[in-house]
Amino acid sequence: MGEKKKKSCLFAGTFDPPTLGHKALVEECLKLFDEVVVAILVNPSKTPCFTLEQREEMLGLMFGKNGRVRVIVSDRTVTELMKKEKVGFYARGIRNSIDLDYENANFYASRKLDPEFSTVYLPCPQELLHVSSSIVRNSLRFSTPIDEYVTAEVKEYIEKLKK
Repeated sequence: MGEKKKKSCLFAGTFDPPTLGHKALVEECLKLFDEVVVAILVNPSKTPCFTLEQREEMLGLMFGKNGRVRVIVSDRTVTELMKKEKVGFYARGIRNSIDLDYENANFYASRKLDPEFSTVYLPCPQELLHVSSSIVRNSLRFSTPIDEYVTAEVKEYIEKLKK
C-alpha cells in the first residue's frame, strides 16, 4: 500500500498582531488537517504596526512547539502560494456575515485564477467574536489591556517591544 498523502491547508493574513482568534482557527484546522501553513502576506496597501520579522516571531512564539504548524512570509497571491506550498485548502475564519461576504468575494476571485481553488470556512468560537488585530492595535494605542485578545507569549513580546 502507498504512503498516505498529507492533507494540509493554508491560513494567510497580515497577523498584525496575531490574536487568540488566529490561534483558535489554527487549532481548529489541526483537527482537520495534518499540517497548517500560516502565511504572513505582504499587503502593499496596508501599513502594519509590527514588522514582518516581529509578526513572524510572535507567530513562532504562538505555534513554535507544534511541528504541524509552519509559519512563512510571502508576497504572492494565495493561489500561487497554495501551489508553491502544495496545500489543497485555504482556511478562513468567519466571525459574522460581513466576514462571509468578504471571504466569498475573495473565493470567487481566487477560483477565477485557479479553478481547483478550494476554501474551508470555519466559524469563530463565540467567546472570540469580538477579537481582531485592529482591536489590539487600538488597545495598544490607548494603553488599555490586551489580555483578552492575545496569548500570554504575544502579550509579553509586545510589552518588551514597548520598553
